[in-house]
Amino acid sequence: MGVRDSKLLTPEARTRLETKIRSTASKVAFVEAQPNEIDEIVLHGGRLRRLNFLEARMMAQVISQLGPEEAYVDASDVNEARYAESIREFLPDFLKGIKIFSEHHADRTYPVVSAASIIAKVRRDAVVESLHSGYGDFGSGYMTDPKTMAFLRDWRRTHSEYPPIVRRSWKTIKEIEAEIGQTRFGS
Repeated sequence: MGVRDSKLLTPEARTRLETKIRSTASKVAFVEAQPNEIDEIVLHGGRLRRLNFLEARMMAQVISQLGPEEAYVDASDVNEARYAESIREFLPDFLKGIKIFSEHHADRTYPVVSAASIIAKVRRDAVVESLHSGYGDFGSGYMTDPKTMAFLRDWRRTHSEYPPIVRRSWKTIKEIEAEIGQTRFGS
C-alpha cells in the first residue's frame, strides 16, 4: 500500500492512504487527548505521572477497543520495555497476556504502526482545520510554524488567557510568557 512514517508523507498522500487503510483494516480505533487533560498530567501529575503515563493509558484504551492478540506500538518512553509494561498496567485482565512490541520509531519498521500514524495525522489535520473556523487560521499548530507562533503571541497580547485549544504545559507557551515578561520589564 505504501504506508510509512506519516511525517514523511504529504497531507494528500496521507489522506489517500488513510482511505485505503480504513477500507482494508478490519477495525480502526483512536483516542484523543484534550489540552486540559494533557495539562493536568504534565502540570499536576507529579514526577512519575508525565506525558508517557497519559500516552500509555490511551494506548491501552485503543488496544482494549481493538482486542488484538498482539500489539505494536511506538515507544514514547526512553525505555521501550517499561513503556510496554506501562500500557499493560492499564489493560483489562482479559488482555494483560497479549504480546506488546514496543519500539522506538516503530512507524518506520511496522506497517501497522505506520498505518496508525497516518490515520492519527489525518485526524489531527481535520481537527486543526475545524478549529480554524473558530479561532482563525493559526497555521499547523506546530511550534516550527511561524504562523502558529505569531497567532499565539498575538492572542496572548490581546487576551488575558490562551484559547482552550492550547496546552498550558507546552514549552512554547512558557517561552512566549518569558518573552512577554521581558517586554513588560523592559518597557
